[in-house]
Amino acid sequence: MEVYHDLNSFRPLDKAVVTVGTFDGVHRGHQVLLQRIRELAETEGGESVLLTFYPHPRLVLFPDDNDLKLLSTLDEKIEQLKNSGIQHLIVHPFTKSFSRTSVQEYVQNILVEGIGTSKLVIGYDHHFGRNREGSLENLRLLAPEYGFEVEEIPAQEIDDVNVSSTKIRNALDQGEVARAAEFLGYAYGLSAKVVKGNEIGRSLGFPTANLSLDDSTKLIPGNGVYAVGVHFDERLYHGMANIGYRPTVSQGSQNRMIEVHLFQFSSDLYGKRLRITFHQRIRNEHKFDTIDALRAQLQKDAIQAREALALLGRLA
Repeated sequence: MEVYHDLNSFRPLDKAVVTVGTFDGVHRGHQVLLQRIRELAETEGGESVLLTFYPHPRLVLFPDDNDLKLLSTLDEKIEQLKNSGIQHLIVHPFTKSFSRTSVQEYVQNILVEGIGTSKLVIGYDHHFGRNREGSLENLRLLAPEYGFEVEEIPAQEIDDVNVSSTKIRNALDQGEVARAAEFLGYAYGLSAKVVKGNEIGRSLGFPTANLSLDDSTKLIPGNGVYAVGVHFDERLYHGMANIGYRPTVSQGSQNRMIEVHLFQFSSDLYGKRLRITFHQRIRNEHKFDTIDALRAQLQKDAIQAREALALLGRLA
């Protein structure tokens, strides 16, 4: 897959089979569209193209709205799309100026002259252009004039997948990572750097790596304890992660933390970049009366996390 970080660096194709969207999370609903453009490109002798945008349009149009959390960073999205089988990925900068593009300018300058679209595949609820005025009806009216065809993925086909980015975000907010994985088609994950902590976990017999995210818009699952996979240095480890405020050892803290404990691992991880995949939620975050009670619970959590990972086939 070739990646282009703006439309100007892309050379228009003779026969581009195109889809357009933010594709946050590249979930199973998105994969319906990607599969269709692959099929059409192959049968019609064309090339598959996905046009997406960065930053997410809502972050540009509503900069003071901090509620939106994304399922994938740009790097994660690119990595997920590499596995989709499409040939060209255009990541065009989304700006306020770009958001004011008229429907006709969008079709002529971007789809036709910029990409060389011969066939456009879109979902039934696709909107584009200034104030999201562009719709499927606009495209069908303009397509004959500009020499391309429009294919709609109907509501029924999308609804049969029964998934949306909003549903996935809601599941993750509630800690339902197994349900989110069903929607996504893969285990939800995040990448972060290990930073210095206060080593409380080590004193409890469960040393943890404290994680710091690079991207503040990345969605973090709801507070609790999880069975996780940990990827770094091209190896996969297993462990458990805690997300929350550590009420037993950090009373009154407003600092939400992500900590991960690796099973059968003792090396220093400081400065390492880890990728964590969330496979099963073990329990809610809870304040314990004593440190000994917390230690006893962590021992139970470790057993339960191992059992969960084994059942999921994540442990040999």
